[in-house]
Amino acid sequence: MKASFLSFTGLLLALILFSGSIGLAQQTKTPPKVKNVILMIGDGMGLAQVHGTQLMSDHKLNILTIQNMGMMTTNSSDNEVTDSGAGGTAIATGYKTRNGMIGMKPDSTAVPSMLDLLAAKGMATGVVVSCAVTHATPASFIAKEVSRNNYEAIAADYLDSPVNVVIGGGIKHFDKRKDGKKLTQEMIEKGFSYYNEIPAKVTQGLKNVLILTDSVHPAKMQEGRGNMLPDGVAYALQILDQSPEGFFLMVEGSQIDWAGHANDSAYLLAEMHDFDRAVGEALKFAASSPETLVIVTADHETGGLTFPHAAIKGKSRFSFSTGDHTGVMVPVYASGSGATSFMGQYDNTDLIQKIMALKGLNFD
Repeated sequence: MKASFLSFTGLLLALILFSGSIGLAQQTKTPPKVKNVILMIGDGMGLAQVHGTQLMSDHKLNILTIQNMGMMTTNSSDNEVTDSGAGGTAIATGYKTRNGMIGMKPDSTAVPSMLDLLAAKGMATGVVVSCAVTHATPASFIAKEVSRNNYEAIAADYLDSPVNVVIGGGIKHFDKRKDGKKLTQEMIEKGFSYYNEIPAKVTQGLKNVLILTDSVHPAKMQEGRGNMLPDGVAYALQILDQSPEGFFLMVEGSQIDWAGHANDSAYLLAEMHDFDRAVGEALKFAASSPETLVIVTADHETGGLTFPHAAIKGKSRFSFSTGDHTGVMVPVYASGSGATSFMGQYDNTDLIQKIMALKGLNFD
């Protein structure tokens, strides 16, 4: 009996020690390694925009193949409803600011963006958008300006930025300036190759490129923009992937927002499908590069889109409740290395903290 009791006691102790070792292993589990970060922002894209596009599509959206999902609040420092400048700044820098400002705290103190911080750690960086590169969202990652409307000053900020790849519109703000400067030439002198359209292939060894396709904004999809955004993403990824330290790429589906402001469902669907194709390019890259994190989110929702007469496949009637932004939470879809960190509900200022943590970097 005594021997049996001792045997039972020893077995129980072994089980306790084994359980403890499992718990310790779980607590000390090595976090996933994230080498590359692709952050994709559908400007004005809420859940209704995603759902409505899926209802009117004959195939599953690339966005909806992503399994990990969270929700993000978007208010600015001075308003429950953010604009793109303050919304972009909160995502890019982790700081709330006033509507209309970019890259600054409400007191006009300039703060670094995640693009700045990750470039300082040796990562290559890029921006690809379907608007002028001087517009609010891309500017939030590059510039430090008291007004998002200081387009020529924002263009000049690109000269001081560590960004390596820039694709979008905005030639006017670089070359047809009040001060007479030709900033495209200054970018060339800084070591950039400059093009007015996306080349068919990447030149061997190319590391710094500026592609400005239009005087200000590229055309709507309905008016012939073509594959500029998905092609721009694919082109940028080829260049950035050369970096041994990894890369950070911000992509914006810019005109989803403008379609919401216009309460134009056809315009919205065209821009959403275009953005989804760009997401597809990012996911295709990540599938062959397992240390890549892809995040798809929005800076705010635009239009107050609803389906009051039921959401029916192929027959839904879009109904907009406003021609402006709204204060509803926006979705965050995350795929790849570290994706589970983006599940749950949080604020837009938390996004940079999650990304920096996965890179093993501190963010105060």
